[in-house]
Amino acid sequence: MPATIRDVARLAGVSPSTVSRALSMPEMVNEVTRARVATAVDQLRYQPNRAARGLITGRTGNVGLVVPDLANPFFASIAKGVQARARRDDVAVFVADTDEEPAVEAGLFRALSKQVDGLILCSPRSGPDDLTAIAADTNVVLVNRRVRGIAGITFDDEDAMRQAMAHLVALGHRRIAWVGGPEASWSNQHRELGLRTAAEARQVELIAVGNFAPTYEGGVAAADQVVATAATAVVTYNDLIAIGLLTRLHARGISVPDDLSVLGVDDIEMSRMAIPALSTIRLPKQRAGQIAVEVLLSLISRPESEPPILRENALTGELIVRNSTGPAPSVQG
Repeated sequence: MPATIRDVARLAGVSPSTVSRALSMPEMVNEVTRARVATAVDQLRYQPNRAARGLITGRTGNVGLVVPDLANPFFASIAKGVQARARRDDVAVFVADTDEEPAVEAGLFRALSKQVDGLILCSPRSGPDDLTAIAADTNVVLVNRRVRGIAGITFDDEDAMRQAMAHLVALGHRRIAWVGGPEASWSNQHRELGLRTAAEARQVELIAVGNFAPTYEGGVAAADQVVATAATAVVTYNDLIAIGLLTRLHARGISVPDDLSVLGVDDIEMSRMAIPALSTIRLPKQRAGQIAVEVLLSLISRPESEPPILRENALTGELIVRNSTGPAPSVQG
């Protein structure tokens, strides 16, 4: 049977109200008494009732995480990082999925904000004004998105694309296709910008194929258009698109990487299981989720503090070379 606050009070030799103050307002209890209460809590493995604690502190002990698509392993990895870090502080995480619908986001933001102490919004598709309005009502941390005045954790997409371009150019590729993701995606815009900048610096022809759903099906749909560009290599918005691309290319009898090299972004688990195994840019997804919780808890405990935005120290990716990239056809042998 779980220990109660009365059990803790009895073992510590104090009243239940003193235990409550020691846990919720320790500055109001002397050091000796706090130590006795802490020892009793540890011995009994006492877990304060979340609802009762909320009445005392004015906090729910919950945070919300909103992602565009939980079926996408990229967001699932971030969610794992969020939950692992939140668990260390006994914080519960409510997770919601918007199905890539900006109109759904706003409703979820409003609904969740009434039940939590703050929100982690991962790759939100809403506009800056809508996000600023939400941040005015509750504590907000963005992941994979930047909006002025809102705390945020980002990946260095420009550097990721420089790594991708350097790898392909070193293999002799000079005509490279780009398969973009959702137009409203902040990371899609910055990945394309980074790839264009890197292509211009290396005098490489970059061909934008278009914007596709960030899914396996999106990659299948993009494949024929990629082939029509006569590019010798293609970079995709994410790994799911790249894996769909591989499937369609195989069905058409196009050899990867002999005829066409394919490089993704994210390094989801399925990337190494693809045939051939996918070269990609590994992003520190779980680490981003952990940092987001740390920043959010800091905002909750110190609401007057300036929101940190990790701009100069955006999380960097790492090129992972597998079997889907190889020498351009003209330089083989």
